[in-house]
This record gives sequence, C-alpha cells and structure tokens, in this order.
Amino acid sequence: MPNCETAWRVVIPAPKPSPAIEELSFEGALKELEAIVARLEQGEVDLEDSIALYERGQALKTHCEKKLKSAEGRLEKIVLGEDGPQSERVAEA
Repeated sequence: MPNCETAWRVVIPAPKPSPAIEELSFEGALKELEAIVARLEQGEVDLEDSIALYERGQALKTHCEKKLKSAEGRLEKIVLGEDGPQSERVAEA
C-alpha cells in the first residue's frame, strides 16, 4: 500500500528577466504597460515593488510615445511625399 504521507513539492520557476525596453515593439511595450497598470490597480504589490513597477511603466510609456511619434512621421512622409504636399506640386506645374 502506498504511503499516504507523500510530500508534495511545488516548483515555482524563477521570474524571467524583463527584456530591455528598447528591444520591445510598440505592441509588446503596450502589453507590458497594461499588465503593470493592472498589478498596481489591484493594490497587492508592496511599496518597493510598486515603485519599481511604476518606474518601468514610465519608461514603457515613453518608449510607446517615441514609437508612435516615429510612426506618425513615417506616415506623414507617405501621405505628403518627400517633396511636400501633393497639392503644392500640382499647383506649381
């Protein structure tokens, strides 16, 4: 008969180190930022971890803003063209 006093051991994997913010895509950074906001809103994080999460969240926010600004600039070049707005070139011809 098997021993009923078998001890269970739970193995908790070590947390993965957070990737460098500069390496994240906009979508990856936004997803992580949303997860940080959710954790902070739950209020179950101790003070030191809250501060660290807040700092990373600020850095992620800045990264997302830079990515959006870059995308906006690229779209303007596509819409306006390298030589400026299309209407000005047509009027000059």
